[in-house]
Amino acid sequence: MEYSYVNEILILLTVSLTVVVLFLRLNLPPILGYLAVGVLVGPYGFSWIDDTEHTRALAEFGVVFLLFTIGLEFSLPQLVRMKRIVLGLGGLQVFVTTAITAAAALYLGLPMESALVLGGVIAMSSTALVIRQLTDQVELHTRHGRNAVGILLFQDVMVIPFLILVSQPMGAVDGVSFTTALLALAKGLLALVIILALGRWGLRPLFRGIARFRSTELFTLTVLLVTLGAATITHEIGLSFALGAFLAGMMLSETEFRHEVEAEIRPFRDLLLGLFFITIGMLLNVRLLPEIWLPVLLLLVILIAFKLLLIAGLCRLMGWDWAVALRTGLVLAHGGEFGFAILSLALGADRLPADSGQIVLAALLLSMGIAPLLLRFNGLLVWFFMPTTATTSLQTIKEQISNTTKGLSGHVIICGFGRVGQNIARFLEEEQIRFVATDLDPVLVQNAIKAKEPVVYGDAANPEILKAAGVERAVALVISMNDDSTALKILHRVRKFNTEIPILVRTRDDTRLEQLQQAGATEVVPETMEASLMLSSLLLITLKIPVSHVFYKARQIRKGHYALLHRILPGEEAIAAASGSTLEEHWTIELTNNMWAVGHTLGELGLEKLGVTATTLQRNDSRIPNPAADIKLHAGDTLVLFGTPAALEQAEKMLYKKTNP
Repeated sequence: MEYSYVNEILILLTVSLTVVVLFLRLNLPPILGYLAVGVLVGPYGFSWIDDTEHTRALAEFGVVFLLFTIGLEFSLPQLVRMKRIVLGLGGLQVFVTTAITAAAALYLGLPMESALVLGGVIAMSSTALVIRQLTDQVELHTRHGRNAVGILLFQDVMVIPFLILVSQPMGAVDGVSFTTALLALAKGLLALVIILALGRWGLRPLFRGIARFRSTELFTLTVLLVTLGAATITHEIGLSFALGAFLAGMMLSETEFRHEVEAEIRPFRDLLLGLFFITIGMLLNVRLLPEIWLPVLLLLVILIAFKLLLIAGLCRLMGWDWAVALRTGLVLAHGGEFGFAILSLALGADRLPADSGQIVLAALLLSMGIAPLLLRFNGLLVWFFMPTTATTSLQTIKEQISNTTKGLSGHVIICGFGRVGQNIARFLEEEQIRFVATDLDPVLVQNAIKAKEPVVYGDAANPEILKAAGVERAVALVISMNDDSTALKILHRVRKFNTEIPILVRTRDDTRLEQLQQAGATEVVPETMEASLMLSSLLLITLKIPVSHVFYKARQIRKGHYALLHRILPGEEAIAAASGSTLEEHWTIELTNNMWAVGHTLGELGLEKLGVTATTLQRNDSRIPNPAADIKLHAGDTLVLFGTPAALEQAEKMLYKKTNP
C-alpha cells in the first residue's frame, strides 16, 4: 500500500507546527509562517514535497474556502453604508491600478488578457493581514482604517471577475479582451442570479429541516455539500470553483443560520487557508533567486511605492488630508492573498510566462513580509517623514474640538456616540447637563453636526484629543464604545493627567472587568450582567418581593463584582472552547458519617481559600441556595460546589479529612 500522501501530510503538519509557533513567538502573522513552510518543503526548497500538480490542486481547494469565507461575511447593507469609500475610493484604486499595470505589461510584450490578470494581481492587498493587525492596534475605526476596509471590500468583490477572466481559454477572443471580460462578468452575474435564487427559496427550508435533528455532524455535512455543490455548478458553467464558493457564502449569509455556519466551517477554513498559503510558498523557485534577485527587488520597490503613492493620491482626491492619505497608502502598499490566488491560477493555466510569474510571486511574498512593519508603524512613519503634515492634521482636529468645547466647564465627555452614547446624551440633556462626544465614524459625526449635536471627530485614545475636549475641566467621562482594548487605552492615558475624574466604562461582559478597574475605571457596566440583573429585579418586583429588598440585593451583587452571576452551567460550546483545567463547573458531593466536614459549619471548611463556592445545600427535601457560613453540616446533606476541577478535587479531599488549604 502506498503511503506517500500520509507522509506528505505528516511533513506538512510537523513543519507547519514548528514554523508557525516560531512566527507567533516573534509576533509575526501566521500567514507569513505558512508561506515560509511552503518555501521550505516545496519542490524548490528541500524537495520534501515535489508533486506540483497535487500542489496546484491543494491551492485551488484553499481558494475555494477562502472565497467561501469572504462570501459569508459579505454584506450588501454594509456596502450601501460605505458606498462612497467602497465604490468611490475602492473602485478607483482597483481600476487605476489595473489599468496602469496592464499598460506597463503590454509595453513589456504580454498579451492583453495576461496584462489584465497581472493588473488584478497587483491591485490586491491582504484583507486577512490588514483587518487583523488594525484590529489589534485599535485602528480599524480610524479614518485611515475605514478607508482601508472600504478599499479591501471592493478588492474582495472584484476578485470574482479576475478569477472568471483567468478561467477563460487563452486566446478565445482573438485579442478583444475587454469584450471577453464583459462576457465573463455577464456569465458570472447569471450564475450569481441562479445560485442566489436557489439559495433564497431552497436553503432556508433545507437548513431548518437539518436543524431539527440537532446534529452538529449533519449540519456540517450540509454546509460542505452546499459549498462544494455551488462550486461545482459554476465549474460546469465554465467558471471557477472559487466563484461558486463565494456565491455559496453569500447565500448562507442571508439565512438565520449564518453564525452557526461560520462556527462550523471555521476549522475547515483555517486549515485550508494554511494549506493555501503553503502551496503558494511551494510555487516560489528559490533556486532562481540568485538570477532574478535584481528584477525582484526592483518590482518590490515599484510595487510598494506605486501603491502607496496611488492610494494616497486617490485619498487626497476624495478630500482626505495628507496624513490620512499616506497612512491609508502605507496600510495597503503590499500584495495580498487574492493576488496569490489569481497568480497561482494564472500560472497553472499558463496565462503568465513562468519566469515572469516567479518574479511577481517573489515580489509579492517579500511585500507581505514587509507589510506587518508598514502596518504597525504607519503612524510613526508619517510623523517621521512628514512631521509637518501629521502635525497639521492633528492640529486641525484639535482646533475643531476646541471650538466645540470653548467655554465648557463641568461637562461630561462621551467617548463613542453610537446608540448607547446617544442614549446617555438624551439623559444628560433632560437634566440640562452639558456634554461633548467624540466618535470615529465620519458619517455619524457629519449627521450629528447637522443636527446641532456637540459631537466631534476624533480618537479618544489620543491624549491630545482628550485635552482638546476639556478632560481637565470635565466632571465625568463615559466610555460607551464596546471595545475593551480602546477603553483600556483611554483609561491609562486619562489617569496620567487626571486621577480624580470619574470614568464609567461600558463592556459586553465581565471578562476584563478587573483589568478595566485596575486601569482606573470608577464603574464598569457589563451589559450581559446588567441585563440579567435588571430582568431578575423586575421579576422579583412582579412577584411582590419588596422593592427595597430587591434594590438592596442588586446593590450587593454589584458591590461583589457580579460574583453571584458567574456560576453558569457550561453548555457544549463553552466546554469545547475552554480548556478543561480552567473551565469552572459544579460538583455534587453527598456528606456521609465518615467525613470530617460533618458537624462543622460551612465557614470552617475554608472553601473560599481554594477558590471554591458552595452554591446550594440540599437537606432532606429542602434546597438552600447560597447557604450561610454559620450553617452546620449534617450527614445526608448534599453540597453543590462551584470551581475549577483542580480546586474541586482539593475541596472534596478536605471534606473527608481536614487539611490546611
